[in-house]
Amino acid sequence: MLTLIRWMVGLLFIFSGLIKANDPLGLSYKMQEFFEAWQLHALHNYTLFFAYGMNVLEVVAGIAVIVGWQIKKTVWLLLTLIVFFTFLTAYVLFSGKIKACGCFGDCVPLTPVQTFTKDIILLILILILLFKVNSFRSSLNNNLSFAIVFIALIGTILFQNYVLKYLPVLDCLPYAKGKNLVTGMQLPKGALPDSFAITFKYKKDGKLIEFDQNNFPADFDDTYEYIDRYDKLVRKGTALPAITDFSLTTVFGNDTTQALLNSKTKYILLFAKDFNNINKWDNEDFKKGVEIAKNKNIPFYIVTANVSFAKEHFNNLTILSCDAVAIKTAARVNPTYFLMNGADVDNKISYVNNKELLKALTTF
Repeated sequence: MLTLIRWMVGLLFIFSGLIKANDPLGLSYKMQEFFEAWQLHALHNYTLFFAYGMNVLEVVAGIAVIVGWQIKKTVWLLLTLIVFFTFLTAYVLFSGKIKACGCFGDCVPLTPVQTFTKDIILLILILILLFKVNSFRSSLNNNLSFAIVFIALIGTILFQNYVLKYLPVLDCLPYAKGKNLVTGMQLPKGALPDSFAITFKYKKDGKLIEFDQNNFPADFDDTYEYIDRYDKLVRKGTALPAITDFSLTTVFGNDTTQALLNSKTKYILLFAKDFNNINKWDNEDFKKGVEIAKNKNIPFYIVTANVSFAKEHFNNLTILSCDAVAIKTAARVNPTYFLMNGADVDNKISYVNNKELLKALTTF
């Protein structure tokens, strides 16, 4: 029974760590939501470091409890982690300030109730392991156990380094290769949107009165002084589209999102949230890519939140403005090339992967 519990706990921690290690930036953005809710703005710049380390800890602890390496210390580490995770999931569930904890990343979305229940069960299982820790006998010698844990440590570090440079291996975002962005902007089948009512504010006899378009006062006349009108949420929708905040605007302020996505033509979007690392990618390979696109009459757009810098440095290309949050959601590496066919994402390539980019462009 104890062996079964060890394997259940270990595999869950390994899975949780690896699925988040596939996208450490996604976890860091989720951490920023928590720090924002707790007014800990000074920690924003350290969230990637925290996410990176947490993923390593989860995988290593999961491996260690299975192979039985340093079992007492490992179980205490697991207990510390699960108490922390349970606190986070409880906060998500009971505060309502954060929609999801991101416990399994974007690939396995769970409701707050599901994540909290999972953590309570894990907490109980780990407490059982703690009370029975003196009963453990590893079938592996200490050196072999250490070697397995060490390989897991190095492997998780290398894996995270890879995805931070080349994009997640498993892309579960609505902007992934093969996705249709127009479809992603639509409500899921059977879902209901938010329902709003136009609410009016008037003043009569010095009193502020509010009413909607279906409930005008019976004595409404010109003695009512108009103050304001606004949309009031009367029914919360059952779901949101996968993509809710994506829009492309020209330098003249015109929204060109639907026109571009419905164009039925091929084009390239280079998502660059900012240009802090421009010296790493504004090079000969970048110029070759632009030249290939030009020779094939494929429009090339730079999508950025820093339009003024882009206009100054890339006056030969079309610049589109996009919110920084939408960009960092769509493109985990800054910058990332999207090879588009209408609203379809044909390919998605990190700027680091120059050889694949140039190869893809020649056949695009």
